[in-house]
Amino acid sequence: MPKCDICGNDYDKTFTVTAAGRTYTFDSFECAIHALAPTCAKCGCKIIGHGVEQGSAIYCCVHCARQAGSTSLKDRA
Repeated sequence: MPKCDICGNDYDKTFTVTAAGRTYTFDSFECAIHALAPTCAKCGCKIIGHGVEQGSAIYCCVHCARQAGSTSLKDRA
């Protein structure tokens, strides 16, 4: 059986994701998020939605971006 690249679990229902030319094997979306989702530059949480970007930084939300000093970003809500 294939093994998850993150947790090493042998699982008959693994799936693969190819990103940036590399193929990964996961046993759950949790492991895929852990490996591939960007991290908020302010609070450190994994960004599983759209996030917001300011320069080279990515944030989980405008609130975190503002706390990091951004004044030009706005929520779309």
